[in-house]
Amino acid sequence: MAPIPEVSILREVPLFSELKEDDLEVIMQMTVRRAYNKSTLIVLEEASADTLYIIETGSVKITRLNEEGREVILALLGSAEFFGEMALLDGQGRSANVMALEDTILYTLNRRDFLDVLHRFPSISIQLLREMTLRLRKSDQQIKSLSLSDAEHRIGITLNRIAEDMGIFKMGKVVISKLPYQQDIANMAGTSRETVSRMLKNLEAKGLVQREGHRLTINDYSAFTRIFG
Repeated sequence: MAPIPEVSILREVPLFSELKEDDLEVIMQMTVRRAYNKSTLIVLEEASADTLYIIETGSVKITRLNEEGREVILALLGSAEFFGEMALLDGQGRSANVMALEDTILYTLNRRDFLDVLHRFPSISIQLLREMTLRLRKSDQQIKSLSLSDAEHRIGITLNRIAEDMGIFKMGKVVISKLPYQQDIANMAGTSRETVSRMLKNLEAKGLVQREGHRLTINDYSAFTRIFG
């Protein structure tokens, strides 16, 4: 028997990847499916929190405002990724804003059911620790990039992060089919949109990337990560 489509979606989420089909069906029955239009604010920083969000389709950006009131993008998340877990675990308010980058469909799981799931399925707790560790490493990488004065390296490290989150890897290349807007890349790298435009042209001139509209290809990902890893 073919798996239920919604259960197949949960299977792709790292948290639930080791669960049996019956267990996934139990969790799916706890969720509520919600649709958000592009540019909708899904989560507001410091708001009370009682929901875990799982992305079915679309993408979101996680942001905070710095001391000057400028948006800083902490992460971009796409299909089969999740957010909102930190506030559910510590009971504090939301740590960041979350906005839909495009029309996005999410599954939501309330705090009580989420904590119950953690108790019933210990493997989820292990996967959650792994995912949070990975996110900490990415945050460290972002801090490293923001400390660099070399604009090209800032942009290169940021593109590397976007490739890891949104890229399709094939034959040594990485294709990012929906490259974020240059202003969003600037907000990730802590620089200006004009600098992003200039550095992308430099990377193209060096043969490291190719662009076609919002599609960007990193021609040799191994070489790219050696430079900007």
